[in-house]
Order: sequence, then C-alpha cells, then structure tokens
Amino acid sequence: MAMPAQAAERFADEALPYRRQLYRIALRWTGNPADAEDLVQETYAKAYAGYGGFTPGTNLRAWLCRIEANTFYGDYRASRRRPLEVPVEALYGAAPERTISIASAEDAALARMPDPEVWAALRALPDHLKRTVYLADVEGYKYAEIADMTGVALGTVMSRLHRGRRRLRARLERARREEARLEAAHEITARVPA
Repeated sequence: MAMPAQAAERFADEALPYRRQLYRIALRWTGNPADAEDLVQETYAKAYAGYGGFTPGTNLRAWLCRIEANTFYGDYRASRRRPLEVPVEALYGAAPERTISIASAEDAALARMPDPEVWAALRALPDHLKRTVYLADVEGYKYAEIADMTGVALGTVMSRLHRGRRRLRARLERARREEARLEAAHEITARVPA
C-alpha cells in the first residue's frame, strides 16, 4: 500500500535521523557491517510499511528500535530452524582451509569491553538479564525505551536490571576475592626458601 506523499515526507523527516543509532545497534548485534546495513534497511522498510499504525507524539526511536529488535530476533529464530548446511568438501573428507566462527552481536560487543573480568561476569548472566543490563548500562537507554525494545513491562525491566546488576556485583566480588586469595598464596610460596 502506497503512503500519501505528505506522510512519506513526514516519515523521512522523523525516522531517518535515527539511522546512525539503528546502525550502531545493528552492528553490535550482527557483528558485520554488511549485515548491519541490511538489518537497518529492513527495519526502515517495515517501519515505513507500518507507519500508518504509529501513534504521533510517542517515542519514535523506541518504536524503530523495537522493529529492529523484532526483525533481528525473527531472522535469528528462522536461521536456527533451517537445516544445518555442510560444505561439500566436508562430505568428501577434505577439511576447509579455515573455519569461520560467527559470534553473536552481544558477544562481539562484550568482547570489546575493556575489563575482561566485567566482560566475563556480564557474559555469564542469563540472556534476558544480560540484554537488559547491556542496554541500560552500556548503551544508556532509559527503562521505558528498554521496555519498548524488548517487549516487556517497565516493572519487568526494572526487576531484571536489579537482578542482573546484583548477580554481576556478586560475580565480580567473588572474582576479586579469588584473585586476592591467589596473590596471598603466591606471596607465601615466594617467601618459602627453596
């Protein structure tokens, strides 16, 4: 269905300024610039098609991010339902020259975090807590925006954020205590004469 010219211009004026933000999120999720571009393009296509259902005056950025998240997760679920693809060379015993490991976008973003202990602690959280903590503390989204993007109630976002941060603190505290214990043991063994 074609959109009237004024509505199309309004969509372009209001939605296109969020392209860089959508691309940045897509790049973190996909880990690949080409896939990120495809995801943003598909997001805009779906948003354009559904723009008639958008309520003016509400949060357009959150609406676009929700469409992007639904598109990404829908494509991910569809890819998991596809049968495993095996290269022909593998059928005949020839090993591929190199193997490619595709990390999730969250894993790629977490891998770029400066502190490996924080990265490991965040990575160990269950996915729903990890996603909420990541969106709030790394991306800086507000609770309401996270609720719109993830499709859960505002109270659920607040609860997940609280539980995720609590688990993160506990894990980091355990790691700090273990590191202190290992340092103390190393100091003791260093003092013992050989």
